[in-house]
Amino acid sequence: MPRPSQLLHPARPPATLRPAATVLLLRDTPEGLEVLMTRRSTTASFVPGAYVFPGGGVDALDGASHAQARRRESQSDLHLTQAIAAIRESFEELGVLLARRLDGRAADQHDIDALDRGKPFVAQCQSRGLSLAADQVFVLAHWVTDRDLPRRFDVPFLVARMPEGQTPVADEAEQFEPVWVRPVDALARHAAGQFFIIYPTIRTLERLLHYAEVDAVLQACAVNEQPLWTCCPRGGLLGGCEVRFMEHELPFGELALVCPDGQVVHPLDWQTEQPVALLKNVLRLTAPNPGAMTGPGTNSYLVGDPATGYLVIDPGPGDHDHLEKLWRAAGGDIRMIVCTHSHPDHSPGALPLQALCVQHGQPSPPILGLPSAATARAHSVFTPDRILLNNELLTLIPRGLEADFSYISSHTLQVIHTPGHAANHLCLVLLEDRLLFSGDHILCGSTTVIDPPDGDMQAYLDSLDRLSAACEEHQLEFILPAHGYVIGGFDGEATKAIAHLKAHRLQREAKIVQAMQTLPHGTLDDWVAQVYEDVPPRMWPVAKRSLMAHLARIEVNLSLNE
Repeated sequence: MPRPSQLLHPARPPATLRPAATVLLLRDTPEGLEVLMTRRSTTASFVPGAYVFPGGGVDALDGASHAQARRRESQSDLHLTQAIAAIRESFEELGVLLARRLDGRAADQHDIDALDRGKPFVAQCQSRGLSLAADQVFVLAHWVTDRDLPRRFDVPFLVARMPEGQTPVADEAEQFEPVWVRPVDALARHAAGQFFIIYPTIRTLERLLHYAEVDAVLQACAVNEQPLWTCCPRGGLLGGCEVRFMEHELPFGELALVCPDGQVVHPLDWQTEQPVALLKNVLRLTAPNPGAMTGPGTNSYLVGDPATGYLVIDPGPGDHDHLEKLWRAAGGDIRMIVCTHSHPDHSPGALPLQALCVQHGQPSPPILGLPSAATARAHSVFTPDRILLNNELLTLIPRGLEADFSYISSHTLQVIHTPGHAANHLCLVLLEDRLLFSGDHILCGSTTVIDPPDGDMQAYLDSLDRLSAACEEHQLEFILPAHGYVIGGFDGEATKAIAHLKAHRLQREAKIVQAMQTLPHGTLDDWVAQVYEDVPPRMWPVAKRSLMAHLARIEVNLSLNE
């Protein structure tokens, strides 16, 4: 967690979670898989009027009723309790009974008619010799209500096949209008404003689109007892409107950094006019150079505060308006300019930004980094005022009495040499706040190009290992890339992102080896078409450069093994 003193919003403990359980009752039809949904009362305290899957709170009696339920050998006590709660709620709300008689036959309408929805459910089943079919209820997903909401639930989304011969009948108190609907139709009706459903329901229905029949869903869930996905969404603003994101979606890490307690206030729109505050001591200003290689543009970062002055990371291209905005955002007090590498969307702004400071009567901030290697292309030639050493510390310390509380008020950046994308690439770690500024080595939503001869795949992979070790050593939680949103979270997401990136590179390399074996006389273009079939053809010329970097690594490894 960054220092509390640097968080933009005061801590706000989320509401206490309440255990609940929801069940998706599924059936097959000639038109495809359907799910049972029902409309909540318009006077309900939680999502009134929404169409939902049946379910409700888990109570103490559910956990005490294990002996009355059938269970799978691998089904945990917790999942059994949740399944019992879901079975109970589906009966109380819709009159659907997932149970079996002593002879193993499924409960039928005769059994349902003999039970009273208003009386204790499990006791009635016991008196009639009915066992709850919890062994036929599987965990599909695990949802936790968003941190910003006043009522929060910890809810497994369970799945089961609808018992044959039963007809759902709403209790007309909590639930109304039960309806069987294909996921695609529910989503279309919601989009048309005719079928109100909330975020977890929408996302769950979207996942069901990938399954053609009930067996496919149940088989996917039966692989193990773990949910297919787990999510506690985060909310932000796009176009001034509230939007939610799951953990795998690009803005999620940024929302975790800026609004850790779930405040829905952070704008996610990409723009180049105003700096975006990520912490009190970290601002991001995106350069107006969007494109296929730069995404929404190159991110320039300002680290520091008015008491310490500011360090600029990657001033970007030589765009006067962008540099003017950087200078103004720093109040003119720029102490250092650091370039993560010499590519033309990162370093050309360094000299004019330095000149701008001098022009306004400020001391000339040194330009720091690594000089471009002889392998760099002509547009990437770069010479810093001073060469940064690996593991060197760059510190911004406040003036006056606050300097005595340096940990609280200073900002220390550690340099890590990370060749690979470019021979002179480096990253920076903001030690006090556990942030990694990754330049182009790690990007949000895409992989960086390794372009020989200045780019080197082996060096790139080695540098990923170095960054992973830094994450472990300094407990880094967030990665701030030169392109895209912040990556990370509070459960090791930064380290996981690096591991995923390395695995992706090695998987791509394995495909290259396979292509070389399949097409031993193929050209580079032939191999690119086979290896990067998941990439738009317009990007194949760029992918070809990374393929060449992989080939160089493969050749070295082959020679070492001979």
